[in-house]
Amino acid sequence: MTDLSHLKADFPVLSNGVHFLDSGASSQKPISVLEAMDDFARTSYANVHRGAYKLSVAATDAYEAARERVASFIGASDSGEVIFTRGATTALNMVAFGWGLEHLGPGDRILTTEIEHHANLVPWQMVAKRTGATLDHVPMTDDFRLDLGAYDEKLGPDVRVVAVTGMSNVLGVMPPIRSISDRAHEIGARVVVDAAQLVPHSPVAVATLGADFVAFSSHKMLGPTGIGVLWGRMEALEEMEPFEGGGEMISDVTLQDATWAAIPHRFEAGTPPIIEAVGLHAAIDYLDSIGMEKVLEHDRELTGIALDRLGDVPGLNIQGPTTLEDRGGVISMTLDGVHAHDLATILDEEGVAVRSGHHCAKPLMRRLGVAATARASFYVYNTEEDVDALVGGLRRAGDLFGVGG
Repeated sequence: MTDLSHLKADFPVLSNGVHFLDSGASSQKPISVLEAMDDFARTSYANVHRGAYKLSVAATDAYEAARERVASFIGASDSGEVIFTRGATTALNMVAFGWGLEHLGPGDRILTTEIEHHANLVPWQMVAKRTGATLDHVPMTDDFRLDLGAYDEKLGPDVRVVAVTGMSNVLGVMPPIRSISDRAHEIGARVVVDAAQLVPHSPVAVATLGADFVAFSSHKMLGPTGIGVLWGRMEALEEMEPFEGGGEMISDVTLQDATWAAIPHRFEAGTPPIIEAVGLHAAIDYLDSIGMEKVLEHDRELTGIALDRLGDVPGLNIQGPTTLEDRGGVISMTLDGVHAHDLATILDEEGVAVRSGHHCAKPLMRRLGVAATARASFYVYNTEEDVDALVGGLRRAGDLFGVGG
């Protein structure tokens, strides 16, 4: 197995012995990220872009260096295609309202999927109501994959945008984004990818994905909260109107009108997340020091071990694929007769931190036939010891509730 156990020492919060298996919600931060942000805040902080004094110029350089670092990390050819946002949710709303309100109307169809996080579903519902467009969905197969046959059937000249997850935060499945994008482009649709789970765990080159917009968050990839990224093809970004108005995003303003600044600044109204950008830069440096191929390999190896050992827990049901094909390090589960919240509470008593609930994917929960699941999600600092603690905690929960007895 890919041994990354030495990395755990880089994460101060893990020194208390917790088996942290909730990185799908938000990951922990290594010392290098914490120190980079602290040092910048103590020695280099100022507002960016408009200050002529040295401290502001240095802060601007650091902020724009973070943009260039993100572009390099995702294989973008132009750092101007990288827009900093509050998070992946804001980025997806930016596309839905900035692009959707401009280009959708009655007779148009928005095609999303049954396995989406609410962040890539609810904004499109809102835009459909405002524009008169129709919302349609690609279903999930019985083996927890997107039904690509149904996708082909649903594609048509009236489909203007396809919104799809890069990796399900419930199932762990990773749809074939390139194939989905290519088919959408054949009928002239734009493709929006929620990559909040994909970018932190897998090598991503936006050109290879073939999508028009890709959204992800810093806090799921070892960086701070409060900053995310929207990458867009320049021609697609030029089709968008700003999502917010205010300072920084304008070229000129009169009392009656305004003209926009150049991309990307027209989409970054107000004072941006400056310290957070420095933290994201440091997080990317940390991930690159490991290698994203190794990150993905480690996640999958640990997931395979977990799936094998969880299979021996009486009454446990995996809500998702039990094979490693095209999936990442997320395992959702239910235990017969035990509510997911009770299950998570018992695991917490055993020092195991997992997520419980609907995971902002209520339509998918209904399709699975459950109200909620407990979800374990792995990252670079997890080891077989964490898996064993999870399995032990689940067995204890089963014993307490008489499952399989």
